Amino acid sequence: MLVALTIAVTVAALALAAWCGFAAYRDQSTKDWHFAGMAVVSLLALVQLVVGIVEVARGEKPHDGSVIFFAYLIGAALAVPVAGFMSLTERSRWGSVVVCGGGIVLAVLEVRLIAIWGG
Repeated sequence: MLVALTIAVTVAALALAAWCGFAAYRDQSTKDWHFAGMAVVSLLALVQLVVGIVEVARGEKPHDGSVIFFAYLIGAALAVPVAGFMSLTERSRWGSVVVCGGGIVLAVLEVRLIAIWGG
């Protein structure tokens, strides 16, 4: 697995979390710019999912097993889009809080993916 890509996804997720956390602090709902940020982070997570599939298909093996690795990869790819959808249903500051939480969850999943891959 590409460690640089994992770090990029983690940093982008934490930046999104900070940005939406600041919006929640200012009592603002998610705006179009937040959704653009969510799209970038989601795209990075999707690229990581494809890279993970390719690595396993090439014969590389995660230290803790392929099933748990793919479960975390899929969860990472879905964390921010699900949070974004939930923020659409809650058009208040709490929508921004949900996206902030989704970014934090994605960052934690990324750290766990590194542990699953390398042991």
